[in-house]
Amino acid sequence: MKKSLTAIGLSLVFVGSANAANWGYEGSHGPEHWGEFASECAQGKNQSPIDIHSATQAELAKLQLDYQGKVVALTNNGHTLQTSIEGENVLTIDGKAFALKQFHFHTPSENHVDGKSYPLEAHYVHADEQGNLAVVAVFFEQGKANPALANLLENVPERDQNVAIRAPFDANALIPSDKDYYRFNGSLTTPPCSEGVRWLVIKDPQSISAEQIAQFEHVMGENNRPVQPLNARMVLTK
Repeated sequence: MKKSLTAIGLSLVFVGSANAANWGYEGSHGPEHWGEFASECAQGKNQSPIDIHSATQAELAKLQLDYQGKVVALTNNGHTLQTSIEGENVLTIDGKAFALKQFHFHTPSENHVDGKSYPLEAHYVHADEQGNLAVVAVFFEQGKANPALANLLENVPERDQNVAIRAPFDANALIPSDKDYYRFNGSLTTPPCSEGVRWLVIKDPQSISAEQIAQFEHVMGENNRPVQPLNARMVLTK
């Protein structure tokens, strides 16, 4: 599994044109058909995203994010807008260091909380030296314009193109100051839907304006996988 997550997970988060031809979010290539070519999408028991409810109180460690780098570029891979990041950016969890590889976006949110979805969700994808994956998720709700997102959306690339960020910004600019979170075991939310992913969903949403939401929707459309059964999993919270 570890080897699979290394090879598949990191190739997924940098989705190429070959994968882009095989899956999408509607019609015959939509989520209900992913299991036809990626069996774990249909047969997995710990799939993501989920509707977070009835979380169990636990002694969760404080979320340790040490992001020192900058967001320097933006890629439109046909499925999402995905950032490129320079510098050292580390999540420490379970006594292990996970390096931030990129973050990308989904409209509307993939994870829900008590049945509620948000207009935007960012996924910060990390990997440790063995290729194990951990995703930090951040919700956005409509309100004031977000300055960091304004920088990101200033020059949006066409499909299969990437552009440099004119004003590179801190990798932690979209992370809330209140980092209370939910934790559960899950999967990649796109094919091949590989399981064994640590999910850390921050409770406190960030702000995004209606205009910024519309910009994301115009470029990405609705790129959210429906919520998946929780099955025997527990969602933990502090």
